Amino acid sequence: MYQSYNLSHHDAALAVGAVQQELERQNKGAAVAVVDAHGELLAFLRTDGCPLASINIAINKAFTASRERKESAHLGQSAREGNFPLLYYGEVRYVGWGGGVPIIYEGQVVGGIGVSGLSEEEDVVLARLGLKAILGQG
Repeated sequence: MYQSYNLSHHDAALAVGAVQQELERQNKGAAVAVVDAHGELLAFLRTDGCPLASINIAINKAFTASRERKESAHLGQSAREGNFPLLYYGEVRYVGWGGGVPIIYEGQVVGGIGVSGLSEEEDVVLARLGLKAILGQG
């Protein structure tokens, strides 16, 4: 037996709220998704001006980070360096763009956050902002 931790809807809302506040401050549009440890959606927001394709991409970035227990960009980098497509991992929802970060609590991956709609660098910054809100570092 072992103890495990789970994200609550309150935790997910903290992340979404932090990202939403920053997007509104910058007057930019994006999508933010928070998933549980299995990669299943807990919370989602698409702000005004968000490209429609970013909806699924944000969800898939969060899914990738949670399932692979590392940032989505790291998976993409590994695939490019090894010269093999992400489909070799056996999951069509995996993406290799930056903007997906795992949520790690007490050494356990308890979920993931994905942001899409801006540059990869901006998506990463916003996803990490959501992570900090959940971990009480924001």
